[in-house]
Order: sequence, then structure tokens, then C-alpha cells
Amino acid sequence: LLFFFSSTRGLRSIPSLSQFNRLKYLWLNNNKIQDLTFLFKNYCLSELYLNNNELTDISGALKHLCSLKILFLHNNELRKLDKTVKELKGMISLHTLNLFQNPLAYDPDYRLYVIHILPSVQLLDRKLVTQRERESAFHLYNPERSLLVQSIAFGKRVNTPLGSPVGSRRCIQPARRLIMPSVWKHSHKGHLLCSFCRVPFENPEDAVLVRAVTRSLTEFSSVDWNKVATGQERRLQNKAEPLEKLTVQFR
Repeated sequence: LLFFFSSTRGLRSIPSLSQFNRLKYLWLNNNKIQDLTFLFKNYCLSELYLNNNELTDISGALKHLCSLKILFLHNNELRKLDKTVKELKGMISLHTLNLFQNPLAYDPDYRLYVIHILPSVQLLDRKLVTQRERESAFHLYNPERSLLVQSIAFGKRVNTPLGSPVGSRRCIQPARRLIMPSVWKHSHKGHLLCSFCRVPFENPEDAVLVRAVTRSLTEFSSVDWNKVATGQERRLQNKAEPLEKLTVQFR
């Protein structure tokens, strides 16, 4: 069985559909459904239409539907943005999602938060997800990583210190200042040095961040061999001329 229609009938509950274990397309829109426990074993579903119902919570009801590509949940009573979106986090094939006309859609960070948690979604609330929105979501919910990406390799160089606060109120952890162990110090060339006795960072993420920054520095040195004396010339002159070396660093 590939299709199952039961829309616009005012249904409040649906019997278990576990016997239809190959069901792929299910229309239950325009009813009065409040509970989704009937979908417990329908792992093959790829399209699910539950719009225009009375759903208030989908926690634990949909996360096993990893094959879903299209999901309509608009015009329900879903209020908890975090719980609703994280329920869909494992749906790596989900490309079309409707959540508009739910109370959760009035959250000021709603759209960017959904894009951040569900990167596979390409069409959200009937609007294409743009590359600019993906970048905004990345900067908003990964502030430290965003600064790191902009400061290394061929990314844009930024002057913002790593400990500066970036993001919005939805970021769970406040931006922190990097706390380095006392044994870490800088050489006269700006390189990080460490004694043989390694003292762990107070926060493991700080160690990862410092390691990433130090590894991002690339140094190239070159010598003009036309100006370097040969072994015979050095013996005749009886002195060693210092090499003229050109060093360039890239970050």
C-alpha cells in the first residue's frame, strides 16, 4: 500500500497503521487529530500531510520517520519550537517543511533556528531557503566557530576578539573569554610555546580552538641561491656570510 487518504472527515483519532508497514504517502489533513501514536511503525513514509489539525505536541511521535521528504504541519497548535524542531532533526532527507500558522512560528528567530537545526530543508513554509539565510543561521548559532572560520585559511580576516559576545538570546551558552593555561606563552615571533609539562585547559573546547588557530598559520621561506657562496668561496674567504632568507606567513 503506497497511498492512504483520510482528509476532511473531522477525525479525532486514527487506529494504528502498523500493518501498513510499506505505506509511503499519507494524507490526514483537515481533521481534528491531536495524537500521532498511530504512526509508530510506518518507517517507510516519505510524504506526510497533517496540516489543519489540532496537534499541540509531536514529541516522540515522528523522530523514527527517517525517510520523510515532505512534512506538512501548518495550521496546528504547536507551541514549543525547540521540542518540535528537534523531533525532526534525524530526518536527513527532509527537504520540504511547513510549520506556519502555528504559535511557534511567531518566535522572532523561528526561521533561522529551523534552518540551523534542519540543514536538509530546502523549502520552508513555501519559501526557498537561501544561501544568505544559511550563512545568517550559521553566524547566529555558531558564533565562536563563525569567528574562527573567518580568521583562518583564506576566509575574511576579522578584528573581533574571540571572547566577544555574538548571537541572539537563543544561544544557550554565553560567549566566553579564552582561558589559557599558565604554561602557554608567546615567543618573540608570535608563536605559541608550551613547556613539556602540559596543563589541561579549563574548558576542552578552548584547547580545540587554540589548536585550530595555531595550525592555521603557514610559513614559507626562500633563499636566493645565486647570492649564496659556494664551499670553495667560503674556504677562500675564511668566513661565513649570513644567508639572506625571505619568510612569508599566511593565516
